[in-house]
Amino acid sequence: MRLSLLAVGRLRGGPTAALYDDYAGRLRGQPLGPLTLREVEEKRPLAAEALKAREAELLLAVCPTGARLVALDGGGRALASAALAETLGRWRDEAVPETAFAIGGAEGHGAALLARADLTLSLGPMTWPHLLVRVLLAEQLYRADSILSGHPYHRA
Repeated sequence: MRLSLLAVGRLRGGPTAALYDDYAGRLRGQPLGPLTLREVEEKRPLAAEALKAREAELLLAVCPTGARLVALDGGGRALASAALAETLGRWRDEAVPETAFAIGGAEGHGAALLARADLTLSLGPMTWPHLLVRVLLAEQLYRADSILSGHPYHRA
């Protein structure tokens, strides 16, 4: 099952990009993978609600057809690593061709994206920098693949 990370903003070089590239690279050739990054950006200065709506429109436009959509949102469900792996494994076994994970902008996700999401996922109650969320998610996707394949990377 292919994976996509849909994100508002651009990941530039540096340590955050290197960590993301490391985990995304580990997913190449794996049952859950590859992980493709699809970035969007709205440069016009818009009011908060208009910006959320526009970013949702941009994210939905790059969401692959037929993909399950997971919106990362502080109000979503917090899943343990094993539960995330179980969910992805179930979707894989149902022949879902792709799962897309959406990371919104600073204002959060627009209503259209949240309405379209098959799952709203929280990384916990703390607020994380959105560029770092990419790394955390890539690591959790690699961990999920390791759990599903019985690799010793994940030790419960």
